[in-house]
Amino acid sequence: MSKKRSKKQKEDAHVDESWLLPYADLLTLLLALFIVLFAISSVDAQKFQALSKAFNATFEGGTGVLEFQTLPTPKEENLPAEDPTEKNVARDSGMDPSEKEGEKPLTEEQKQKIAHDADQQELLTVQQKVNAYMEDNGIKDKLQTSLTDEGLLISIRDNVFFASGRADVRPEDIRLAKEISNLLVMDPPRNIIISGHTDNVPIRNAGFQSNWELSVMRAINFMKVILENNRLNPSMFSAKGFGEFKPVASNDTEEGKKKNRRVEILITPRTTTAENE
Repeated sequence: MSKKRSKKQKEDAHVDESWLLPYADLLTLLLALFIVLFAISSVDAQKFQALSKAFNATFEGGTGVLEFQTLPTPKEENLPAEDPTEKNVARDSGMDPSEKEGEKPLTEEQKQKIAHDADQQELLTVQQKVNAYMEDNGIKDKLQTSLTDEGLLISIRDNVFFASGRADVRPEDIRLAKEISNLLVMDPPRNIIISGHTDNVPIRNAGFQSNWELSVMRAINFMKVILENNRLNPSMFSAKGFGEFKPVASNDTEEGKKKNRRVEILITPRTTTAENE
């Protein structure tokens, strides 16, 4: 009898511990939750967005604590808040909001002057190349350059390329004409005007009825030789003849007449100033 009683007492002393399993699972879940909360405490925007989307997709129905909202990036957090009144003032005044305070926008006249000065500098570089070529080849007495607002003007005496009263470029001077054409290669190309000029001595022969015709044909024939250079664009060239009507010196002396008998190459600017318009 005493044996049965002692055995029953031992069984009562052994308490049921099955509740420990769900309790351990709950602790594990809480630990996992705190780990997740600690991981996102660094405000990693991308991780938080991914996590909030996952929770929202799982627990649909109503706005929750983790309802997805776009978080500001660290860079955006450090930026000062924009004043909407500044944007309105800029919009009403027609001013670009990106312009710095205190800096006035350039006027059209100022922009044209800057472009004109840059254009003149480029033409000056071309002039220096032509002058260097003239110096190296000993033809400074035959060619002359001048830089004005109208462009770079290269003047060539008529006896350099043409016989008296003739409009065809002499065969021995074609090489020189082609070398000059290399100096006219520019990128981007410019408009180039070739013009012929004569003195005031009347001409009447089988080929030409006037100095005007002679000057025109000299300009055209010289331009033909120039345009044999495949690197030049013919659409950028034009030819004119002025006869004796645009002299650069007096026709009363032989020296003046020599200066007036000429072919000119005008390399025009890409921009024009308000004064020239």
